[in-house]
Amino acid sequence: MTSRPDTMADADAAALTRVGRALAERFPHRMLPDLERMRDLVDLLGQPQRAYPSIHLTGTNGKTSTARMVDSLLRAFGIRPGLYTSPHLESVTERIGLAGRPAPAAAFIKAYDDVIPYVELVDGRHPDRVTFFELLTAMAFAAFADAPVDVGVIEVGMGGTWDATNVLNAAVTVVTPISIDHQELGATLDAVAAEKAGIIHADALVVLGQQPLDAAEVLLRRAGEVGATVAREGLEFGVLARDIAVGGQMVTIRGLGGVYEDLLLSLHGAHQAHNAACALAAVEGFLGGGREVLDLDAVRAGFAHADSPGRLEIVRRSPTVLLDGAHNVAGAHALVAAVEESFNFDHLVGVVGMLADKDAVGILAALEPVLHAVVVTQSGSPRAMPVDDLAAIAVDVFGADRVEVASRLDDAIDAGVRLAEEDSDLGGAAVLVTGSLVTVGEARRLLRR
Repeated sequence: MTSRPDTMADADAAALTRVGRALAERFPHRMLPDLERMRDLVDLLGQPQRAYPSIHLTGTNGKTSTARMVDSLLRAFGIRPGLYTSPHLESVTERIGLAGRPAPAAAFIKAYDDVIPYVELVDGRHPDRVTFFELLTAMAFAAFADAPVDVGVIEVGMGGTWDATNVLNAAVTVVTPISIDHQELGATLDAVAAEKAGIIHADALVVLGQQPLDAAEVLLRRAGEVGATVAREGLEFGVLARDIAVGGQMVTIRGLGGVYEDLLLSLHGAHQAHNAACALAAVEGFLGGGREVLDLDAVRAGFAHADSPGRLEIVRRSPTVLLDGAHNVAGAHALVAAVEESFNFDHLVGVVGMLADKDAVGILAALEPVLHAVVVTQSGSPRAMPVDDLAAIAVDVFGADRVEVASRLDDAIDAGVRLAEEDSDLGGAAVLVTGSLVTVGEARRLLRR
């Protein structure tokens, strides 16, 4: 006789499959430059995103890591956050986080079933159907209201002004470093910054990570126009010191309310220390406006338990296999700096798969100094760059003798392991899987079985 827990698990699995297929029917999609469907949808749902205050994050690189640190810090203070991030690595349920974990299957299914009748009404009212991301965003808002949570930690999907999440009026907004990435957002830094500045609203505290000058000017101008308060990394807050530690780094941060020493951050690279500074400033601003120092033990606990899957994540040893979702030139440079600082590999092989709209030349050129060889491959995404196209670019950057081609990711990982072990001393070999979060997610599924 089947036990009740098994019956419930089977029912959840079947329902998740149903929901996954329904979501997939709305993907892929183009970004539509309006909020009409989203505003209509949350109106019909009773404005669930207004049931709790929010911290809203945008930027080009570091959004997800920063959001996850904010979530961990809030939980260390006994606050119940809901975390909404994108994209996911292995399961779409990862995008909606409750209590520091992906939403339970039952909560994810309920959010879909609660929202979909209203989505279908909105579909009939507009020329374009509700998109995949708009539907997931509405599900997150509804799940957080239903939980209930004390605060929503909400990461934009793309840009800001026209992003589905921009029906919020968050008390705290965070803008991590801006660079060129998605073509839809513009070809210049000021154009990209203008899109991302759209989440800055009146009376908010705006936490600005280190920005290129062109981007900073746009963001500061927007804050001034709407009457928002700005906290700038390097002026009002910032990283004072950092040292490499086992499994990560020790960081001292000057926050908005005071100095926080000896923070263990289990994430590698200077960029993660800067993300941590932004996360701490956001939490300070949310909890008390940044006017006083927070409890140091809670801050230490929050950072010690923070993680960011797919960001220099070690998933296997002998040889070491690292996963990192760097998918633009700025991200690739940050990855290289972190690898050089935190690891001492004598033979590092890259396994690289990218999406077709990315700057493959720039990314591969950034990676070239730390990779002894590269295996190019292709993810299962319909947006993936064909492996032969990527191989041709890789040969130009690395030379033919340093490039192998494997159209299947599992074969590419096997080839990477073989190449890493061929000419390395015992314990000094490693494989780095990178180029896109899709590639990293697929590798994570393969390697964690």
